[in-house]
Amino acid sequence: MTNSLPLTSRSLPIALLRARERVMGPIRSVLADAGITEQQWRVLRVLQEEGPQEPTQISERACLSLPSLTRILKKLEDKKLIKRQAVEKDRRRQIVEITKEGMQIIHANLPEMLRLAAQTRELMGG
Repeated sequence: MTNSLPLTSRSLPIALLRARERVMGPIRSVLADAGITEQQWRVLRVLQEEGPQEPTQISERACLSLPSLTRILKKLEDKKLIKRQAVEKDRRRQIVEITKEGMQIIHANLPEMLRLAAQTRELMGG
């Protein structure tokens, strides 16, 4: 019986994962120096761009599952990079907001992140 699946070396999902890792490696390095993960960065960027949000909105915009986001928000809150407040009319809901310290992380690292994005676009021919 012949195997109809392509070799993993020719598999599109594997190739996409390898490409993602090549792009994310330098980004992870910059963020590690800043003391945050790529997922934490995405949350901070969403809050910086969109303003205060509910967790469901953040999870959609940052491409994170709600259970993962819950852990990430706790770590960001522990680092004082975000703050959470209950919604006044419905205490079960909460609003998440970036803090001044969170904005400092964004401003300190955004120029290098933009440089890496431009470099990646150039390497990809775009």
